[in-house]
Amino acid sequence: MTLHKLQTDRDGRDGGAATVNVSLTTQLYDITAAVVRARAVRACDLATRSLPIYRLLRWSVHRKVVDLFDDLALDSMFSPQRLGAQSALLAAPGAFVSASGRDKGDYCSCVFQLWAESRARADEVAARLQAVSGELRLQEQTFVLDWTFASADGELRNASFEEVVSDRLLDEAYPSLGMKIDDFVRSYLAAPESVLILLGPPGGGKTRLVREILAALSRRKGENAEVLYTTDKRALASDEMFVGFVTGTHDAFVIEDTDHLLKARTSGNEDMHRFLGIADGIARAQKRKVIFTTNLPNITDIDPALIRPGRCYAVKYLRALEFAEATRLAEKICESDAARTERAVDALRALNARSYSVAQVYRLCA
Repeated sequence: MTLHKLQTDRDGRDGGAATVNVSLTTQLYDITAAVVRARAVRACDLATRSLPIYRLLRWSVHRKVVDLFDDLALDSMFSPQRLGAQSALLAAPGAFVSASGRDKGDYCSCVFQLWAESRARADEVAARLQAVSGELRLQEQTFVLDWTFASADGELRNASFEEVVSDRLLDEAYPSLGMKIDDFVRSYLAAPESVLILLGPPGGGKTRLVREILAALSRRKGENAEVLYTTDKRALASDEMFVGFVTGTHDAFVIEDTDHLLKARTSGNEDMHRFLGIADGIARAQKRKVIFTTNLPNITDIDPALIRPGRCYAVKYLRALEFAEATRLAEKICESDAARTERAVDALRALNARSYSVAQVYRLCA
């Protein structure tokens, strides 16, 4: 139903400018949120002067998002309209801010869209937002994850937030790389090829390695890397995501658990041509990275066109660890704690397994 229709006439300074019509629609079960949004729109001064400067600001803070947004809404610089615990509209003379945030465990990830009448005013408002966020802003390496998925009605949607990379990867966890982790990541990012495929059973450290690559992308870029991400087969069933990647600002495209998507076209895989197109087709990724993780056991299961030279940097099988390798990893994790190391090694020996996953070793060391 249409809940509220707002017509705002501009003042005399705008001459014969056209009127602005804002229509809000909502479902019956969301009536309370619709009323709040309608009041927020009414309170906004749509007849303000032009705000030609735009800034997109992101950072994370070691606080709950509701507490941070309480402080922003109560700050004397802003005239606030609170849309919910995790969103607010902040008006100020010569500036307007749309703020949103998400709690992520022990920190919150925030996005501020800022419009201002001048560069100087944009800088002033940005500085105030940072000051209110305070000294608890995260200093760890982060990247922006643009998680894309298909809704129940088939519409493509996304949620964007900052991810913090605080894990310290250990070379002992990745003997199958054939080199130190830093050297592998540096080599991949410097390579002209876009595609990296990480194979292996669950618990082998594939996701940890992907996060390290994305953190390195941020370090190389000097700001947050933007990462298009999905695990949803339905989202990959049309060209929309792929066109968005090629034409957008994302630095990497990460597709996890892609067993069905990597198989050869001769086996009926109708989605492979889209990956081939962005990896090394006419509309190429232009040095941006495309990373797949899969539980497929063999490289021979993958469409050969995807892994050809010039398109694919490497296919790495992150295998389980032998006992001696698992022991070295446990010693590294436990560092100088001899008693803890001994307990972990004894637990590994008691399992009497042919091989051990990286996740198992970390769990036993914990």
